[in-house]
Amino acid sequence: MKPFAYVRATGLDEAVAAHARHPGARYLGGGTNLVDLMKLGVESPTALVDISRLPLDGVEELAGGGLRIGAMTRNSDVAAHPAVRARHPVLSQALLAGASGQLRNMATTGGNLLQRTRCSYFQDVSKPCNKREPGTGCGARDGLHRDHAVLGQSEGCIATHPSDMAVALAALGAGIELYGGDGARTVPAAEFHRLPGDRPEQDTVLRAGEIVTAVVLPAPGRGAVSLYRKARDRASYAFALASVAAVLELDAGRVRRVALAFGGLAHRPWRATAAEALLVGAEPTSDALLRAVQAELAAARPLRDNGYKVALATNLAVDVLGTLAARADGRTRTP
Repeated sequence: MKPFAYVRATGLDEAVAAHARHPGARYLGGGTNLVDLMKLGVESPTALVDISRLPLDGVEELAGGGLRIGAMTRNSDVAAHPAVRARHPVLSQALLAGASGQLRNMATTGGNLLQRTRCSYFQDVSKPCNKREPGTGCGARDGLHRDHAVLGQSEGCIATHPSDMAVALAALGAGIELYGGDGARTVPAAEFHRLPGDRPEQDTVLRAGEIVTAVVLPAPGRGAVSLYRKARDRASYAFALASVAAVLELDAGRVRRVALAFGGLAHRPWRATAAEALLVGAEPTSDALLRAVQAELAAARPLRDNGYKVALATNLAVDVLGTLAARADGRTRTP
């Protein structure tokens, strides 16, 4: 590990100023991903700006039934919070599927969003990786890519984003609150992470020095049901081969609103807008669900060894949506 400066910030403006004074600095929260990458030599920050003691934790009730989750709130606390479990079970389920209890007790909401890909070529400094070192090539494209992207990838990068939580937030229509030298702004969760394009080293739309300060969840819709499901190589804390987060509302047996997001398929959580458009106003029959999901995944461009992901994600999404349709229909029919 290379030497670095350390600054313990006591306020947001102090943290942003410290980051600006040290080009190449990184913010330190729970450190569950950043410290590992420093040990591997993937990250070599000139300074760590410790924001772990800033008052950015807790789950706050908002007018109208929304929730504001501070960026320093531990994943375990979010997953267990009664309001999250009652209003947005998809988020609690995603967090519980994402890591061991020990990691959830350390990892933060902001850090979860900012974790980097687990692509083995990115994590091995002896291998070519445009995300780690732009211009060196993508070793995974002709190498080991069974776990890699089938949607939205580019010639420069086929990595997937590892967060389960981010997939749920994309389906929930959450907002990500940011603070930096230009003040505060909010970005939709589905637009916070980038597709790789020709700049795969840029994971998010964060501007230089910006801090994730909170996640805002809207109030659930009338009769909304939600679910997160994840397919992985083993049942215990493995990253998703494919995952699905969905929110569904029915009205008189037809889809009033649906939100569907995939994980494990792209460089960012993939909001399935084509499938959603086909389902609104339709009866959620098995055939209708299958047609909608297939229309979304028609854009998939699998490589040599990851074509199985298309069928896996299709079956997973149809099953999740069908389960939710049955639940929502039961709610609407209950006196």
